Amino acid sequence: MNTPLRRWSTEAASHGRSLDYWVDAVCEGFLAMDVRSRAPQRFEAALTSAALGELQLNRVEGSAQDVYRTPRHLSRGGPNYFYLLCKSDEPWAGAQEARGTRLAPGDCLLVDSRRRYEFHFDTRCDTISLQLPSDWVERWLPDPAAACGRALEGRGGFGAALSAFARQLQPELALAPPLPPALLADQLGALLALAAGTEAPPARPGLAARIADAVRERHAEPGLTAAAVAAGLGIGERSLHRALAAHRHTFAQQLMACRMDSARRLLADPRFDRLTVAEIGRRVGLLDPSHFVRAFRHATGHTPGALRRQR
Repeated sequence: MNTPLRRWSTEAASHGRSLDYWVDAVCEGFLAMDVRSRAPQRFEAALTSAALGELQLNRVEGSAQDVYRTPRHLSRGGPNYFYLLCKSDEPWAGAQEARGTRLAPGDCLLVDSRRRYEFHFDTRCDTISLQLPSDWVERWLPDPAAACGRALEGRGGFGAALSAFARQLQPELALAPPLPPALLADQLGALLALAAGTEAPPARPGLAARIADAVRERHAEPGLTAAAVAAGLGIGERSLHRALAAHRHTFAQQLMACRMDSARRLLADPRFDRLTVAEIGRRVGLLDPSHFVRAFRHATGHTPGALRRQR
């Protein structure tokens, strides 16, 4: 892929101008905000960013700081996004308008840039910040405002799964993503909806089984998405994800499980020895050979070639 990494660092600032440079960098890399420091002369920070499909993966590293997005910033207009933040090393605090929370290491926080917010990093600001398009979030959460400004706990349940997945979305991953960006985005959206605990009507009886059958039938299609399967079944994408969530599944997990099962069968059958590993990957819907090998090793503990030799 040709996704470039973008980086801003106070190393580029002249002496005594680090905080001013950082405010300008934040406004360029994200959107208009104020940043304050209790030790501006010793302030240092860096921002690394890369696009992954419709998502933007950001890593912020640096000194203690307080961040404010105020009505003055909101009045400037411009593009708006949701941000999902996760800091795994130390507690911190955040707020969206009047709703504030203290976050433990590993907790996630969702905020909407169309409304006031603030973050308080007491010692270090080292954080993953995922920029999410507003329409993308609204596809996954029927009431995003209900999820904003409160801690999505990272110590158990789907919050732990969301936290672990979000922390893997480092900007460098966008240079060679292990799965198609749309599939990674689907996984993030499903985990966000589950962790936020949004209410939904019960899934129709038998819908999860119909979805599983459709995924099995279509798993070999390269780039298969939840939206395509939902359209084929005549249901909405949100209904698909909620039906799977009721059974503690996600679309990405189910699709990859089907692909790996199919690959194992092909590798175990001597009749397919004439096929290269890359061709087997293509036959199960993974066109990039390196993606296929990584996914297969993750699923089985072996590379495809090693499993074939052990037959």
